[in-house]
Amino acid sequence: MNVADIVMIFFLTGVAITCLVPFLYMIALSLSSNNAIISQKVTLWPVEFTLETYKTILSDTEMIYTLGYTIVLTVLYTFACMFLTICAAYPLTKKRLKGRNTILTLMIFTMYFGGGLIPTYILVKNLALTNTMMGLILPGAMSVFNMIILKTFFTELPENLEESAAIDGCNDLGILVRIVLPLSLPAIATLSLFYAVDRWNGFQDALFYITDKHLFPMQLKLYQIISANQQLDTQQGEGSVGAYIVPESLKAASVMFATVPILLVYPKLQKYFVDGVMTGAIKG
Repeated sequence: MNVADIVMIFFLTGVAITCLVPFLYMIALSLSSNNAIISQKVTLWPVEFTLETYKTILSDTEMIYTLGYTIVLTVLYTFACMFLTICAAYPLTKKRLKGRNTILTLMIFTMYFGGGLIPTYILVKNLALTNTMMGLILPGAMSVFNMIILKTFFTELPENLEESAAIDGCNDLGILVRIVLPLSLPAIATLSLFYAVDRWNGFQDALFYITDKHLFPMQLKLYQIISANQQLDTQQGEGSVGAYIVPESLKAASVMFATVPILLVYPKLQKYFVDGVMTGAIKG
């Protein structure tokens, strides 16, 4: 092991610690008592261990429904996004597609210039997408940036495989389904995770388009819980009696409640990330 390897190990260890410490602090904060938090005794380990914050979150009868609804919403959103991304990326890799450079330029244009918040809201409202699940799926159903990534991955695949399939009588759809997509699983898994995380953490669109509480995603539901508890905290400061939970503790518990489910998805996709790195190394 040379000096460069040792330096790299220390550097990556420092980066890992930097990412891990805030996460541990949030866990400790969510499991500590009010007195410990107010006294600022909490560091990276819970002080006066308690589960009151998690009981507060789970005591809401609609919380479990919201969790299940958000999972379904995330799955549908990810499927719709990947379907549209694949349908856009694959044809743009074909030189025989007329006007493909113009189409790609128009798509890239939308990355830099948008219609704005008010026109977007008016469009969603005129399409009758407000207070519907589709209102949280269709407006952001494809990322041009992710499409370019997938297009680049498709372009790097060996052309001989597609040519052989074409000689055997396979059409473009068959080539895509039987050859291109199986070879592109690392890229598809990575982009699917990007889309899933984006929808799981989505908040602003739901705040604008949804007023029906039965259609609130997880992030908006947790926002309401935190806001309600902050009001209780204000009343407590004004002299109201009654037990309450420090908002910082509830925020930390909310973050953990919303983060853990999406973290459980990563181990399932990790092997595809490794395959993608190995494939890139072989091609290089």
